[in-house]
Amino acid sequence: MQASPHLIPMPLGSLLSRLPAYPGSLLFVTGLNLALAKKLAPDVTQMLQGKKLRLRVTDALWAFDFEWLNGRFCACQNAATADLIISASAYDFMLLARRQEDPDTLFFSRRLSMEGDTELGLLVKNTIDAIELPVLNFEQLKPAQVLARLRARLLPQ
Repeated sequence: MQASPHLIPMPLGSLLSRLPAYPGSLLFVTGLNLALAKKLAPDVTQMLQGKKLRLRVTDALWAFDFEWLNGRFCACQNAATADLIISASAYDFMLLARRQEDPDTLFFSRRLSMEGDTELGLLVKNTIDAIELPVLNFEQLKPAQVLARLRARLLPQ
């Protein structure tokens, strides 16, 4: 059986699984806070308060644990079961972030799963669907693009 070209190869996933989880969670929540924290409605943040969430990247064998505390997402070291676990491959999470795939389509094709508090899962899904987020464009992250933007900011015209 040949592995899917869209999955991280098992040897690389095994290597990634050995990385400490907390620094990754810290980077992940930094991105979440920049993209989402100020856009969440008060009723949503009230329901998120103190809930433990885990985003599990199945092919990378990696998980990001976080919670909503004091008006922002915070990384946590969650040894216990999270209130909500959302799992998918790195590729499928990228498709979601780039708005190239619908979460319902991935869910019903069993490429995205949610375990735990169903009400919390629906809240998260519906909140993300309702928020206008910019499409994640990886082209902007290429070194030449980053350097050009940095040069434009630093050098006077």
